[in-house]
Amino acid sequence: MGRFSVMNHLVIFSVFLSSVLLYRGDAGITSSFIRSEWPAVDIPLDHHVFKVPKGYNAPQQVHITQGDYDGKAVIISWVTPDEPGSSRVYYGAVQGKYEFVAQGTYHNYTFYKYKSGFIHHCLVSGLEHDTKYYYKIESGESSREFWFVTPPEIHPDASYKFGIIGDMGQTFNSLSTLEHYMQSGAQAVLFLGDLSYADRYQYNDVGVRWDSWGRFVEPSTAYQPWLWSAGNHEVDYMPYMGEVTPFRNYLQRYTTPYLASKGSSPLWYAVRRASAHIIVLSSYSPFVKYTPQWHWLSEELKRVDREKTPWLIVLMHVPIYNSNEAHFMEGESMRAVFEEWFVGHKVDVIFAGHVHAYERSYRISNVRYNVSSGDRFPVPDKSAPVYITVGDGGNQEGLAGRFREPQPDYSAYREASYGHSTLEIKNRTHAIYHWNRNDDGKKVATDEFVLHNQYWGKNIRRRKLKKHYIKSVVAGGWIAT
Repeated sequence: MGRFSVMNHLVIFSVFLSSVLLYRGDAGITSSFIRSEWPAVDIPLDHHVFKVPKGYNAPQQVHITQGDYDGKAVIISWVTPDEPGSSRVYYGAVQGKYEFVAQGTYHNYTFYKYKSGFIHHCLVSGLEHDTKYYYKIESGESSREFWFVTPPEIHPDASYKFGIIGDMGQTFNSLSTLEHYMQSGAQAVLFLGDLSYADRYQYNDVGVRWDSWGRFVEPSTAYQPWLWSAGNHEVDYMPYMGEVTPFRNYLQRYTTPYLASKGSSPLWYAVRRASAHIIVLSSYSPFVKYTPQWHWLSEELKRVDREKTPWLIVLMHVPIYNSNEAHFMEGESMRAVFEEWFVGHKVDVIFAGHVHAYERSYRISNVRYNVSSGDRFPVPDKSAPVYITVGDGGNQEGLAGRFREPQPDYSAYREASYGHSTLEIKNRTHAIYHWNRNDDGKKVATDEFVLHNQYWGKNIRRRKLKKHYIKSVVAGGWIAT
């Protein structure tokens, strides 16, 4: 990126300096905003958002995710409801001209007495970076066509815009979040767990609501990758129905590129995309010392190369720092195991869901406390991540409106409203973060700040560059860290 371009970006950043991320030793803001929300009930199944596509056995519930480590492959998934049909994907860089074909696989499963449609997964690999591809899937005489854009080549200054959504469900509030996210210009979704909330139903209706959610999100998931993580509503542990295999519905339907990152389970994995290294953890799988997830994360952190992918992002479902009464301290066990690694590797930001509200922390840590000695409270730590809870996608359980008082010193901003976030990476040193409240049908940017990269932002080789350009746009104001 040239000098003129860097300067332009930093001028843009200066607009956002009013929302700072420097830890100032006092608590932040608890919003008093009262949202006029739609009722927290699921949309009726006969609503048009769940419409079955035309044609006998037409493919439905189409969704894509990254299919390899570096963004040159996608996994395309869909369901044919009546018979298997074809598992092939036809694709090419020119609309209507499909030069290539990839062969996938299919399966189906039962859950209680519900029998799923035929679920197809097809790996499309060997793609070029930063290219728009058109693809077609078909079953007999029924076919559907979509497109996606591959990310730019792995590079420290590759710009990219991620959307962040958690705890979505399928209510009218969920629909508001989805529609406003689709207007954001983001290029891929980091999904923080709790997809369909089908586990709020019983017996055959569980599978039915997994199907309806797949159709509900298809307007986005068929066109850009959603990077999945699992939450408690994916566990689907229902012994009264004879269903005791955790994550059964989720794992049948939603796949991840875990083998590409040398993982042993699709519930935890990592990918590199543009200038970001993204690590997905499973809050509901064993993670203490010597477990497979613990071993995998230990090795994956060693593979992170901040010279190539300076932005280190971690996704999990249960927040480590949370000042809401809902799910308070549920993330403490994972904090005790992994926080020291997060600080030691200078993770830039950790996104979580689970709590149906929004909260952002300052950079703090509690690694100095070892039960018998040390600081017993979180303290400012410039090497620590920013922790952001985005569990406000709109599900039928409603908002978590009871925050603990007084607001902890580490909490910068919190509000119980529905919405989504975006993280727009500009270059190796800066990214712009927004949390967008869905305010009665309008997208409202409520919390926003400039995020400085933990590696390059403090790297001695960048100090002169930063000093020269930032001084000209800040004029003594606060800068986010």
